[in-house]
Amino acid sequence: MEKTTASVWNNCLAIIKDIVEWQHFKTWFEPIKPIALKENVLIIQVPSQFFYEYLEEHYVNLLAKTLKRELGKDARLEYRIMVDGGNNYNKPVTVDMAGHSYKTFVNNEMDANSFNPLVVYGGVGLGKTHLAQAIGNDVKRQHPNRVVLYVSSEKFINQFVDHSRNNAINDFIHFYQLIDVLIIDDVQFFSRAEKSQDALFAIFNHLHQSGKQLILTSDKAPKDLEGVQERLLSRFRWGLSADISMPDYETRIEILEQKMKNDGLEMPKEVVKYIAYNINNNIRELEGALISLLAQSSLNRKEIDLDLAKKVLRNFVKTASKEITIETIQKMVCEYYEVAYDKLLQKTRKREIVQARQITMYLAKAFTKNSLKTIGEHFGGRDHTTVIHSCQTVKDLMDTDPSFRDSVMELQQKVQLAAM
Repeated sequence: MEKTTASVWNNCLAIIKDIVEWQHFKTWFEPIKPIALKENVLIIQVPSQFFYEYLEEHYVNLLAKTLKRELGKDARLEYRIMVDGGNNYNKPVTVDMAGHSYKTFVNNEMDANSFNPLVVYGGVGLGKTHLAQAIGNDVKRQHPNRVVLYVSSEKFINQFVDHSRNNAINDFIHFYQLIDVLIIDDVQFFSRAEKSQDALFAIFNHLHQSGKQLILTSDKAPKDLEGVQERLLSRFRWGLSADISMPDYETRIEILEQKMKNDGLEMPKEVVKYIAYNINNNIRELEGALISLLAQSSLNRKEIDLDLAKKVLRNFVKTASKEITIETIQKMVCEYYEVAYDKLLQKTRKREIVQARQITMYLAKAFTKNSLKTIGEHFGGRDHTTVIHSCQTVKDLMDTDPSFRDSVMELQQKVQLAAM
């Protein structure tokens, strides 16, 4: 059967839908439109450069893997980026997957209204403010003549009150209408400032109509903001609402290592992994744990090791030994190989599923007290001989395939960290 553009993309979506969270799928994959299929190249259309950049940073590996399953190892993905500059229509731009970063489209003059406003929302300590300021700094660095302003909602409201007392509201609004990139932090606090919302509405309309960029941060999605005028909420929804969630385990390790590199610090890899695994609430706590560990090491003149890390982290999390279950290991392996949990239980001969199942059985035998029969029952009712065969297969592959061995050893470390 000949593959069509739609069938290839729909097959990719079917796989992706089982892997990513529903809200992320709806936000980042439903808006994508398949345009054309040329031999081993699938061309898709995305709404803007920002959308493309987010896909490249967070889902490029997943997209590559799913596309290769459909089109083979030489599969390639190309983007066409739709850019809406007010009422103008700009011809789509075709972009290769590799070699682009945020800087690529900050330089693009057409980018102003790609996603305007950009609303970044999420819980406390996840880096919303840092991200918004970083975007502003990058714009300012590459476009020195542009006026970029970061202001907290509290400061905005206080400024409005002061100008109101002095009968100078028009001056206040005029000042903000001169901004090229306006970044307002914590817009949820406008809920208690009705008149300030009126001023923000006027400023928003002027900037948006003038092709200026607005970036807003909030602890809630626009639809969940209470006490904010509906006309403002409607405008907040004109652009992109990006949910900032806690980084995954690997990203938390990268954050810690980057922080250490910036500060010229060193510590054992096992300690970094231990911190990354146990601190999973927000980035602020993650960095706080690192600073506390360094302080304890310096004050007590002790070298940083796993024992000291466990002692320090008691102030952040409960670190009592945990019993590892088969379900815990199944979840870890599924996340690692980007395989849906129910696939492990099905009778399928797909190589990637079979291998993930075999590794899970191997780890379950090594790290739990369950019998072979019980382990088999957790995989769709398979018997103990299947478990024995799976464990032996994993051992054999570890002896002959260095890459496979590295993957299994990395998973073993994850399980060990979970038990600490």
